Amino acid sequence: MSDEKTAHAQKIANVPKTANVRKTGSAPLTVISAKPVVLSAPGRGEDLQVRVSAPATGGDLPVIVFSHGSGSSMHGYGPLADYWAAHGFVVLQPTHLDSRTLGLPAEDPRTPRIWRFRIEDLKRVLDGLDVLAASVPGLAGRLDRDRIAVAGHSWGAQTASTLLGARILGSDGVPGEDLSDPRITAGVLLAPPGLGDDLTPFASEHLPFMKPHFDTMTTPALIVAGDKDQSRLSNRGPDWSTDPYTYSQGSKSLLTLFGAEHSLGGIPGYEVAETTDDSPARVALIQRLSTAFLHSALHREDTSWKAAVTALEEDPDPLGTLRSK
Repeated sequence: MSDEKTAHAQKIANVPKTANVRKTGSAPLTVISAKPVVLSAPGRGEDLQVRVSAPATGGDLPVIVFSHGSGSSMHGYGPLADYWAAHGFVVLQPTHLDSRTLGLPAEDPRTPRIWRFRIEDLKRVLDGLDVLAASVPGLAGRLDRDRIAVAGHSWGAQTASTLLGARILGSDGVPGEDLSDPRITAGVLLAPPGLGDDLTPFASEHLPFMKPHFDTMTTPALIVAGDKDQSRLSNRGPDWSTDPYTYSQGSKSLLTLFGAEHSLGGIPGYEVAETTDDSPARVALIQRLSTAFLHSALHREDTSWKAAVTALEEDPDPLGTLRSK
């Protein structure tokens, strides 16, 4: 961990903010939302559109920056964004350039760098917190800038992982530059891509950036994988998505869901076409566990995660298994 990141983590640990810690079992809060909130993005070709969702009341609100999967947008992932906001988080959802809502053609000169634009989008959101907070009436001044997490699904999980410390291997097999962000102190990676050691021919040709290196991903994170998630990008089995847990350092937890495919039961949205394993119960488990993990990761005195782990372990008919290191 860099000196800057270590100093930031120590700062978080010493900030005694307890009054507004939300328990996972608390009654949901009323949520207010604004979209699109536009952030100026010189050199991107398109200004960055963001959806902001937040509790209508409360202060010292922790922040989650969420990176969507390929082709999606700020309009997706309601089952997660709405739940997180109703349980005390400000949720910021940028629309990346690969979104179907933008219709970027494959021959667009930005296409080879879309993976970098994605990372820049997340950092631009962090840089624009004042503008984003001002977009929702009454939200300005209520964000806790010392407690920020990043989350993502699928390609978005790889995007999010770079802010946690993962790097991308170059054609020479050497890890690329450090793109982590010291403002991020926890993460949730949902159905993330694994190592690029056995990609399909299509992925090798068209997705050369899909070669993450997790040894440097030291920031605390929850990884969620489905044991039936057979990616079309890798010749390996569903365990491909567990690589961010297996090969990373530091505090990590891995939730493996029984019978879950790439949509993990339906987190991209309610009744969306890509959900082939519809399971409200599975989505509810992800909602509860991810919320508990983030509350406890961002507030050391919070015991939500410990309680959620115990509940899963004692469930006579569990939907998945949990490991931690």
